[in-house]
Amino acid sequence: MTLHLHLAEATASLPQPLTPAQIATLATVPELVTITPTAGGRWRLAGRQRVGTVRLGHKDGAIELRIRPKLPVRRLLGLLGDYDDIWQNRQITAATDHLLVPALATVFARAAERALRGGVLHGYVYREDALAVIRGRIRTSAQLSRRMGLPTVIEVAYDDYLADIPENHILLGAIELAQTLPGVADTTIALLRHLAGRLVGIVSARPGALPTWRPTRLNERYVPALRLAELILSGASLQQEGAQAIQIDGFILNMAQIFERFLTRQLTTGLLPYGLRCVAQQGHRLDQQRRVLIQPDILIYRDGRPTAVVDAKYRTLDGAPPTGHLFQLISYCTALGLAEGHLVYASGTPSAEPYRIKKSDIRVYVHVLDLSQGSTDLAIAVAALVDRLAAGPEGPRQRVDPIPL
Repeated sequence: MTLHLHLAEATASLPQPLTPAQIATLATVPELVTITPTAGGRWRLAGRQRVGTVRLGHKDGAIELRIRPKLPVRRLLGLLGDYDDIWQNRQITAATDHLLVPALATVFARAAERALRGGVLHGYVYREDALAVIRGRIRTSAQLSRRMGLPTVIEVAYDDYLADIPENHILLGAIELAQTLPGVADTTIALLRHLAGRLVGIVSARPGALPTWRPTRLNERYVPALRLAELILSGASLQQEGAQAIQIDGFILNMAQIFERFLTRQLTTGLLPYGLRCVAQQGHRLDQQRRVLIQPDILIYRDGRPTAVVDAKYRTLDGAPPTGHLFQLISYCTALGLAEGHLVYASGTPSAEPYRIKKSDIRVYVHVLDLSQGSTDLAIAVAALVDRLAAGPEGPRQRVDPIPL
């Protein structure tokens, strides 16, 4: 019998009994949940910074684990970006749902339906083949080496116009996976099956092996659905430390990663009018021997050189920042020769004054972007952060608005 566990993100549950098989199942996913023994043979469970629903284990150890986000589903998907039009146009009702996975499946199904409304996207695919008739150009070297120059079969290369392209691979892979996610409504599953029937003869993409594509004028109507499809497929695997990704039956979002990407998007857009550029996860070396790699969350460049580093922390700031957070940012500043470092937390109360580091010019500033506040207040907080970063150690910088055409 399957055990149904309902937890909240980064929150501990009341102690409850677990069988040895269930404990063994939960021990395989320490990145999702922690288990701690308590009195009376019971166990306290705590969700980590991930949300979603997964099925784990089998037989006596079978568990359906649901970790709900602290934020409403509408607010959470707003942080993901690229989907504002889906919510604002009131094209679905799942935004009021408190269950992330069913809501996301419904959002994706409606987006995929709109993408396919104009027909299945086709594109040119390069092919090499041996045919009885000439198509494209003759591969002369292959014809001579393989066919002895005889014209019975002709080695050719050509561009074929067909539907078996990366965009449809990704779309079909997410459609097939979304049908299996826990809690998805029957009406949504029916729509997904209908959409899969329109993509006959296409090879579906699998989690961890997504083909490469890029937005163009030709696939513009596919882009919202593809962004969601990538999200669904990327959430279908977990990466354990020191091990390969393990496949799971369900969907999980890494909230710390979402916050970091949200912050990167906001700063990239906000700082651009000031002539500043943001670079995410750029690799640098900490030591002179170049043995230790560091990857700051965000580096801010002014006139081609970095001037500040930003580190996103998806947690509540309760008092002073943890020493480890300060040490990390000081290391970044020291290695990169920067005078400013910025810690940005997802909730809490920021420090009024920066931390001035002894025997150096480094200052560490602490900010809070409270994700629980309304979109207007959050936008104001983001604008204030952008203004502070735009000033930089060299003082305020003039905003340059684009010239209207």
